[in-house]
Amino acid sequence: MPPTSSAIAAWQAREPRAFGAPPALRALRWLGAAAFLAWLAWSFWLFDITPTRLWNGFTGLLAILRLMIPPSPGELWMDILKGMAESVAMAFLGTVLASLVALPLGFLGARNIVTVTLLRFSVRRLFDGLRGVDQLIWALAYVRAVGLGPLAGVLAIFSSDVAVLAKLYAEAIENAEKRQSEGVTATGGHRLHAIRFGILPQILPVMLAQALYFFESNTRAAAILGVVGAGGIGLQIAERIKVRHWDEVAFIIILMVLTVSAMDWLSGMIRQRLIGRRSTLRA
Repeated sequence: MPPTSSAIAAWQAREPRAFGAPPALRALRWLGAAAFLAWLAWSFWLFDITPTRLWNGFTGLLAILRLMIPPSPGELWMDILKGMAESVAMAFLGTVLASLVALPLGFLGARNIVTVTLLRFSVRRLFDGLRGVDQLIWALAYVRAVGLGPLAGVLAIFSSDVAVLAKLYAEAIENAEKRQSEGVTATGGHRLHAIRFGILPQILPVMLAQALYFFESNTRAAAILGVVGAGGIGLQIAERIKVRHWDEVAFIIILMVLTVSAMDWLSGMIRQRLIGRRSTLRA
């Protein structure tokens, strides 16, 4: 006996995926897709993105690339090397200061260390507020406050990284194993001993890896900070772009790539030496 319409409707109600989405939901999806396409078209119109403009920009970029060949350090190559050294020093000093300040802040934001909900919530919201300000905005503010030069770049890197590192450190502390700290307290140690000997040895390799990664990233970011007056290699790039010395710009870009690659290799060696040795001893 064939099923009745009421039985089919009841089965469809129990198994809606077999017959697809309901008509109202399909209509809502089509409406959302149409709204997205309309917003995309409006964005193209707002920013005047046309094929002609894109082609002109592409041809202009090819002309600049032709002027970059062959790269040349120019006559003021010592200034380029000095600017590159300033960028590396800015990134190093800013990252070290941010890591040192973020360490105690990370403990304050960890759920397994600070049990007072209001205090932990306030510290976490402070992290969110500081992370919401971009590094370039910090650089512009510090340039107006302390003047042009690498000091503004160091302060900008420190201000933008301290909250991010503190959040990452807090998450690493929360993910630490409890058995080590419980073993320390079971042998008569107090809470500070549990943090020092039970939690800190677990999270130090993670903190080291994160700090090294931020050091590499900040070296690249230091070039952008220099464009707004925070010193470093970015200032050298901005000056040569103004006078259209594209061959020297190409040389600076190649120097930046080589410097970041060398730092990446060096940080990898440091991580392997310290973290690898620790894991070997544990085994």
